[in-house]
Amino acid sequence: MATLAEQIAEAEAAYHALQTGKAVVEVQDSNGERVRYSQANAGRLAAYIAELKRRIAGAARPTTILFRTSKGI
Repeated sequence: MATLAEQIAEAEAAYHALQTGKAVVEVQDSNGERVRYSQANAGRLAAYIAELKRRIAGAARPTTILFRTSKGI
């Protein structure tokens, strides 16, 4: 299985290919499955890259969001 750094490099190369005109790219995700991305879902690929970068940085996704306002009870 590829390391997170290798997965990020592959995903970024695929994203670059999409942005420079290649119609479809294929990336192997963290489960070992191959995922095909096209220009129409390049945003999903960008989100996947961001998730990999969060994982490599050790940042967890927030599970709770608190809002504090000056109005209300």
